[in-house]
Order: sequence, then structure tokens, then C-alpha cells
Amino acid sequence: MRISTLSVALTATLLSLLLTSCGSEPNETTPSGTDPAPSSSTAPSDQASALTMTDPWVKAAKNGMTATFGTLVNHGTADVTVTSATSEIATTMELHETLESDDGTMAMSPKEGGFVISAGGNHELAPGGDHLMMMGLNRALKPGEVIAVTLTMQDGSTVDVKATVKNFTGADEKYQHEGMHADHPETDEHTSDGME
Repeated sequence: MRISTLSVALTATLLSLLLTSCGSEPNETTPSGTDPAPSSSTAPSDQASALTMTDPWVKAAKNGMTATFGTLVNHGTADVTVTSATSEIATTMELHETLESDDGTMAMSPKEGGFVISAGGNHELAPGGDHLMMMGLNRALKPGEVIAVTLTMQDGSTVDVKATVKNFTGADEKYQHEGMHADHPETDEHTSDGME
């Protein structure tokens, strides 16, 4: 009787130890802090996390079109590409470059491939050069206002920018963009200090 009770007790103890060791195997194979899932989900992986825009501003305008300027800065270790932009105050925005045509006028055209900002570098947007064209303004833009602009990267991530409206009476370049803005015939030509 005593031997039988001892055998049952030993068997129960062995089963308990066996079950405990089986239950601990998952913890032993995936120790705390070594699972790659949490670190990969919190690590920044989009292009927007590396991009900022310094001194963003919009040229004051009564109607028609204007542009956004500033300097795009890439703080990351890989190139970043801005492919598009939007704003509630314009029906359309385009990324433009300005090139001199054969007759000496400055011609605007969409920037193929977007604005590429090299790793650790910057890309200036300025009157007479690359800029974010804002077309079909839904109201006048007055100096001192702050306008929201959203930049979209090649990977789909976005950066929100707050740009201050300013008066600008710069180089008075004329931009010819034949056929580019058929939806806005009243803006077939504009100067850098009018943008109207």
C-alpha cells in the first residue's frame, strides 16, 4: 500500500516536471527583447521621416496661380523623392522646374520623376527655379497668412508643411507654359511678382 502511494506520488511529480518543461520551451526559443517584430514596427522606414522643409513660403496672389518655395532638407541616409503636393487653397499643384528656352524666356514644365533630395542634402525651391506650382486658387492669399501644404514621397508617405504667405517683387521673370494649363486660360502667362 505504501509502495503504491509512493509510485503514484513519483509519477505525478514526474508528469508535473515534464509539463512545466514543455510549457517553457517557447519562452526559451524567443527570449524577451530578441523578437524582431517589435523593433521593425517602431523603426522609421518611410521617406517622410527624413524630410523637412525650411523657410517655406507662398507668394501672395489675388487669384489664378502662385507658388510655394523653401528648401527641402533630407536628414536621412538614403535619397528621398518628392513626387507630388496638395493644398486646400488650390485645385491643382504640380512640381515644376524652370528652364531657359531657345528664345531666352523661362519656360516652366512638370519635373519628371519629382524632386530628388540626396541623402544628407537639400534642394532649393525658389522663384525662377524649381517650385511647387499652385493653380486654380479658390481665394486671394494675403501676406501673413499660413497655408497648409502636403508633400507626398515616392513611397506614399507624407509631410505636412505650414508656409507663410509673403509679398515678392523679385526678378520679374516671365514664364511661358504653352498648353500646360488649358483649364486656366486666364493664366497663360504670369510674372514672378504677380503669380496671378
